[in-house]
Amino acid sequence: MAKAVTEIRSLARSHTRTALKVLVGVMRSEDATPAARVSAANAILDRGWGKAPQAIQDGGDGLRELIHKIERIIVHPENSHS
Repeated sequence: MAKAVTEIRSLARSHTRTALKVLVGVMRSEDATPAARVSAANAILDRGWGKAPQAIQDGGDGLRELIHKIERIIVHPENSHS
């Protein structure tokens, strides 16, 4: 199975230049919808610079406290009961 995944990945990567040219073409096309142009631009930026980090919003559901508890367990396991 790993060999098949490697072969698929290699085949896909062999088309990188063409795929990037298509994305640039869509991004620059005045005939493309604005949504398609933005999607192509985002895909280009993601591949060139990586995805932008996403901020964690607490939203009042205790997510932040859960993250702090996980940090305490990892960093100070002897104090994880608090």
